[in-house]
Amino acid sequence: MVTYYSDKSVQITSDAIRVGERSYPLRELVRVWHSRGARSWRAVAGRGALGAAMVGPLVAAAIGILVAVLLHSSITVTIAIVGVSCLIGLAAGPLADVLLEQMDRSYTRGARQLEIWATWRGQPVLLLETGDALRFGKIYRALQRALEVRA
Repeated sequence: MVTYYSDKSVQITSDAIRVGERSYPLRELVRVWHSRGARSWRAVAGRGALGAAMVGPLVAAAIGILVAVLLHSSITVTIAIVGVSCLIGLAAGPLADVLLEQMDRSYTRGARQLEIWATWRGQPVLLLETGDALRFGKIYRALQRALEVRA
């Protein structure tokens, strides 16, 4: 028996797919397909917040420089405000690194519920539902490989 995929709740072998406590022999699966659910607006809003947080220090620096120029105060105060604004702007670099990693992870997780369906004993059966796009892809590819070998 060959194992194509295995994690804590899903196992795909050359004989069957096991999801949780359920097991379906591959020879009994007539048709397998996948579908995508509705977009999670929470995930989209989270990505928007990450994008806004990335440009925040740059906007704050630009506003600080604009205020320094418009105040018409002494050269010392103007230089101090511009200097602090530039330091705030420089904070965008390290902050962007952390936020871009979080953005990357949000795309890996996905923004939709993904489902794997099969026709089993004449009835459509939901084999798996997950919001993790990376895990879904691994499971679906493993199931396809197992079914191809069976055919």
